[in-house]
Amino acid sequence: MASISEDEAGNVRIQFVAVDRKRKAVRLGKVSRKLAESIQSKVETLNAIAIAMMPMDSETARWVAGIGDELAAKLAAVGLIPERPKAVTLAGLLAHYAAKKEAGNKPGTRTNHRTITNDLTGFFTPNADPKRLTEEDAKGFLEHLRKRELASYTVARRVRRVRSIFAFAVGENLVSANPFAGVKASASLPDDRKAYVTVADAEALIAAAVPVWRTIVALCRFAGLRCPSEVYRLAWADVDLAAGRMTVPNVKTAGQTGKAYRVCPVFGQLRPYLEDAHDLAEQGTVYVVSGAMADNIRARMDGPNGSNDANTRTAMLKLVKRAGLTPWPRLFHTLRASCETDLLDTLPMSAVTEWLGHSAAIALKHYARVPEHVFKRAVSGDAKCDASVTQKATHSGAGTSVQETTKPPQPVDIAGLRRLVADTGRSCPLDLMTLRGFEPRSHP
Repeated sequence: MASISEDEAGNVRIQFVAVDRKRKAVRLGKVSRKLAESIQSKVETLNAIAIAMMPMDSETARWVAGIGDELAAKLAAVGLIPERPKAVTLAGLLAHYAAKKEAGNKPGTRTNHRTITNDLTGFFTPNADPKRLTEEDAKGFLEHLRKRELASYTVARRVRRVRSIFAFAVGENLVSANPFAGVKASASLPDDRKAYVTVADAEALIAAAVPVWRTIVALCRFAGLRCPSEVYRLAWADVDLAAGRMTVPNVKTAGQTGKAYRVCPVFGQLRPYLEDAHDLAEQGTVYVVSGAMADNIRARMDGPNGSNDANTRTAMLKLVKRAGLTPWPRLFHTLRASCETDLLDTLPMSAVTEWLGHSAAIALKHYARVPEHVFKRAVSGDAKCDASVTQKATHSGAGTSVQETTKPPQPVDIAGLRRLVADTGRSCPLDLMTLRGFEPRSHP
């Protein structure tokens, strides 16, 4: 319980016994009795919550969020509520987030953060108070992105990133609530962004390329490496052509324990291009993709601002057109996805996803495609499933059904049957059973 007392000068204070069993007071100054009683009730509620170590209910949380900074500071001083977030602008919050996260961020992540910073400060202004942003403001930002005619997947990804930034701000006590927590956007990749590059098109692309670009395209299409992050960091020391193995720097998950790199095969379609690159490389060359252009891109990726280098995409687009091909969406990602699609057609998913460096769920959602030649194979009947084979065998003359059996029951060698089942790894065929089964008749 909390009590109200007043000194001779008319200053009101609310006293209570805190969770540490010490008597504490919230000094309100000269206020009306009605206001003092209202605050007394909330002090009792807050103290009970602290003693019970329970989360604050929504009504109390709204009351705390609505009080002035002066009263909030007094309640925080006696341990009833957390200290109110420090005054910070939206630009300040974004800079603080970048400074805290920069050490572990990849170049692409840093580039994305700059994009998000421009989006948020452009819509809300750099000096906006992040504590005053509401869910309605967050929904307005979502609509702003949609009106810019960005792809739905891009919009969803940016909203998800903003939600993460404000969740960080809550944890840093810079804002009291995340206005983007309830704002959702569809994250499915549109079908028109899912393309497949055939082996023939990849070979045409390679034929039109200079040596360094032959290697880049081959690493993307026939090994599924991420470009530029993995392609430009692959060193000759990581390639064992004799053993047919590559140790690929797993740039995207380098910060996770045990995922700094992955080992994958030197795939058959990749080998001739790696061997050519090896023969052309000067002695002492460190990286598989070398030269002034590659060195410049690595310097940009590893620089203070980090960059995935738009010049790489521009050069690739020129190469696609020079090869007489129609550019496809997401130039490098599609090459990687096409590689994975081919591998999944013949190899176990567990192996393919380990070699390409992501989970099965990610493979199915972002990489796997249904190319035209697979569709045609299914139509022509070349693709057979176990169920169809089993059904055909069951209804063919090789496997006679019980209804068609007219022979009298024959003795069955149980031991021999067990050996047969064990050797073939299959269940017992129907024509090895008698009509009566294995149980003896009750009457001769």
